[in-house]
Amino acid sequence: MKKVLLCGKLFTAENDDVLENMAVVVEDSRIVSVCSQNDVNTDNAKVIDLNDKFVMPGLIDGHLHTTSNGGTKEEPGYRTTADLTINALLNAQTDLLAGFTTIRDEGSENFEDVALKKAINAGRVDGPRMITSGKVITATGGHADSRFPLDVHPDVSYGAFVCDSPDDCRKAVRQIFKYGADQVKVMGTGGVMSLGDEPGAPEFTEEEFRAIFEISNTRGRLSSVHAHGAEGMKRAMRAGVTTIEHGMLMDDEAIRMMADTGTYLIPTIIAAKAIVDNGVESGIHPENVAKAARCIANHYTNLKKCLEAGVKIAFGTDAGTPGNYHGMQTREFQLMKEAGLPPVYILHSATSRNAEMIRMIDEIGTITPGKYADITAFDGDPLEDFETMNHVKFVMKDGKVYKS
Repeated sequence: MKKVLLCGKLFTAENDDVLENMAVVVEDSRIVSVCSQNDVNTDNAKVIDLNDKFVMPGLIDGHLHTTSNGGTKEEPGYRTTADLTINALLNAQTDLLAGFTTIRDEGSENFEDVALKKAINAGRVDGPRMITSGKVITATGGHADSRFPLDVHPDVSYGAFVCDSPDDCRKAVRQIFKYGADQVKVMGTGGVMSLGDEPGAPEFTEEEFRAIFEISNTRGRLSSVHAHGAEGMKRAMRAGVTTIEHGMLMDDEAIRMMADTGTYLIPTIIAAKAIVDNGVESGIHPENVAKAARCIANHYTNLKKCLEAGVKIAFGTDAGTPGNYHGMQTREFQLMKEAGLPPVYILHSATSRNAEMIRMIDEIGTITPGKYADITAFDGDPLEDFETMNHVKFVMKDGKVYKS
């Protein structure tokens, strides 16, 4: 059925302009035209009045985890794949109703994200468009090495392939693509929410990174590396990674390399801030809180340097980490502004720039005729106050209205 959206303010994300009194015409799942309200034909159309709203493309979260809920305390008992799949479904639907019509899942325990994507694409359940990672790749003792001692549990890491050589890495990435993931995710340095490792320390050699990214790049797939420390970032970039996740302990050389290579940075400010803000009192281990505080200490300063250097900064939240709940990750918009990024730049980061990053700019990311009708609307103007982004009023994905 033809739908006509009457837009008081319209940010198409094709450029920096905000247009007024515009109409977006949608047929089935696609946008067919964008024009002045004076020129639109509403015959035989369902008219959706958004004249008092700020209308923009559907949001894209470039980094989250659907299987994790964001609680600050461990859930009691062992979480099975069945439990995690239910988590993934409910969290993804929460993200959709918060305005995120596309999400990039940066790692699940046992390919739950892939199963959910298949169900959404088949029309069996409602949910956002998904880019999936399946299991991540880590090193022995690295971030996401979840193995118990060998006398307690077999040598299996739930949620990661543990790799300690280029051959291990090649086998793992081939398995990841075999089981349906869209991209490969590598834990390139230590992390905040694991115990006993160091966020600034690299976990993989450049040779191991090359073994992974040679396969992903040859297959035309995306790749991402969890990397706080500068040396891990540089090794991954020299090996050909697509995106750097977090980058909180970067140095000036890493910033120049991101700019020179065109590598995207997803800063996930909210992930570290939520851990620090919730603190030990909420049940988070003291070591994790201390590492988060150390990681975020110079993050804002480094992001300003990235902006000045021309680094492509994308929008991602790491939703699902402690205190960082699905559906509330829109708080990242204000944090990016506090870091010194211009508001219109931030809107592009969650729309057109993220669409470019996931190589879907021909299909989503802007309100343009021919693209999928992924559209959101808010009461206020986010370019004046990002608080409005926390209260989406209208969500359309593929031409279907999910919130109105």
